[in-house]
Amino acid sequence: MLDLLDHPANMAATISLRQERPNRDRLLEGDIAAKFLAAVLAQPKVKRLLSSDHFSVDGTLIEAWASMKSVKPKDGSGEPPAPGGGRNAEADFHGERRSNDTHASTTDPDARLYRKGKGKETKLCFIGHGLMENRHGLLVDACLTQADGHAERVAALHMIEPRADRPTAITLGADKAYDAEDFVNELRSMNVTPHVAQNTSGRSSAIDGRTTRHGGYAVSQRIRKRIEEAFGWIKTVAGQEKTSFRGRDRVGWAFTFAAAAYNLVRLPKLIAETG
Repeated sequence: MLDLLDHPANMAATISLRQERPNRDRLLEGDIAAKFLAAVLAQPKVKRLLSSDHFSVDGTLIEAWASMKSVKPKDGSGEPPAPGGGRNAEADFHGERRSNDTHASTTDPDARLYRKGKGKETKLCFIGHGLMENRHGLLVDACLTQADGHAERVAALHMIEPRADRPTAITLGADKAYDAEDFVNELRSMNVTPHVAQNTSGRSSAIDGRTTRHGGYAVSQRIRKRIEEAFGWIKTVAGQEKTSFRGRDRVGWAFTFAAAAYNLVRLPKLIAETG
């Protein structure tokens, strides 16, 4: 493992997400990607780089390997394709109301219709989640869920809970999407200080002066944005912006493996700088 840290180019070749099919299938057996990420973080040279007190969390959309044409009514009531239309026959969705309750993709049933915000295009996608330690911006956990409005907060609780089992409080930075009373209260019950950005758009924030008056809150708000660097690398360099897999398990494997690869690319320089 230490040799791999010293030669990231060799590592990138080893963990290529476009491996030959038999090798890839063997890696997909069991939770190999999560174990690999944990093994990287457990290395003594790496472990001393990690903060155990301050973390940030965020989520990013991973577009599914399925087209909107594959979205059909679950009850089979959709119009049959025109004769001679072939696999890519024209489809007219004008006036058709589609939702995850009534429709599903025939190409990847695990993918969900989702849009990032008002005015944004609806796509078939998943949500990849990352937990970053704030000292050097390394990913210490990653997972993937189906896309829905609660997924980011549920995944954040899942990832931070094992790190909250300690006598002193830790902090978790997050953006406005995580400013929900139930989420903030759950963090506090775990002895996690919620350094969540305030969302005051037409409502009151669950984050008040008890949190914002401390200098550490501003620091967390600045550092938490570094997780976007990790997501940018995962989606562009590692090719995960639009997955080439189908099914939540396989898409999640690729996302977590890419998170480990991001750490490995950064580690040689960090280790050299810190001696």
